[in-house]
Amino acid sequence: MSVSTGELHSNGQLRADKRKKIYAKLWRDRYLYLLILPGVLFFLVYRYIPMLGIVIAFQNFSPFLGFRGSEWVGLQHFRTIFADPEVVRVIWNTLYLSFLQIVFAFPAPIILALLLNELRSELYKRLIQTIVYMPHFLSWVIVVGIFVIFLRGDGLVNNFLQTVLGMEQSVGFLTNPDFFRPLIVLQVIWKEIGWGTIIFLAALAGVNPELYEAATVDGANRWRKMWHITLPAIRTVIVILFILRLGSVLDSGFEQIFLMLNSFNREIGEVLDTYVYYKGIQQTDYSFATAVGLFKSIVGLVLIVGANYLAKRFGQEGVY
Repeated sequence: MSVSTGELHSNGQLRADKRKKIYAKLWRDRYLYLLILPGVLFFLVYRYIPMLGIVIAFQNFSPFLGFRGSEWVGLQHFRTIFADPEVVRVIWNTLYLSFLQIVFAFPAPIILALLLNELRSELYKRLIQTIVYMPHFLSWVIVVGIFVIFLRGDGLVNNFLQTVLGMEQSVGFLTNPDFFRPLIVLQVIWKEIGWGTIIFLAALAGVNPELYEAATVDGANRWRKMWHITLPAIRTVIVILFILRLGSVLDSGFEQIFLMLNSFNREIGEVLDTYVYYKGIQQTDYSFATAVGLFKSIVGLVLIVGANYLAKRFGQEGVY
């Protein structure tokens, strides 16, 4: 089918007009784009450009030979991940610790948000919310330091156990491996419960008060209101945050674990993040450490995509 010269000219004019509108909008909002420019540059410089270094996971990388001169070994380092008993132990430690955090730390802000939502005094609610939110601004160095001061052999907790309860010996909270995982979970809850509570309280702020009034007229008690109104109101937020949490199931947090590790608890406390640090930085095994990090990222991506797919299949809103 032939196209007339007039139609070609009209289509070209439409495309030109569309480009002009786009340029006009870009120029009109130029200051807004300048505001987001630092954020875009941050992700480009510190997130995307360093991804080019993933290639060393497939090499026996040597800093003296560079990317081009290093020997190409393919998937050798990835096979080593599952063949090395030490790596398998570290992966198990990471998964077990992440499981404990999902079971105990993830629901904690949900429970606290539900409890705060039941308070009638707005002043009392804000006071509690401020107190539990403050630890979020502390670094892990300060958080771990506080726990060490309280739980060491001559710390406040052991002094209380010895003077009040009459215990003869101090409890090795920091040296006994059995206390390592509970302390990690407790630190995460204490530090981050306030931040998560703010997210869920923000979702609860959008609930129509008339729903509670109608439930009261129907004779529903507080438990029924919470189960049939409050929880469904934040269900979407819970699903989205759970999906994002699954993406970091192999990311237990380097700073916290590194500061809590010692020669007594290293067997059960070392996770992938600290293992990558020891292998990559201290032992200069850059290629293997990069392979472990890449493996961790791939697992996180697969879990996010899979959880998002399942959430949509069950009628919930996903991340994307």
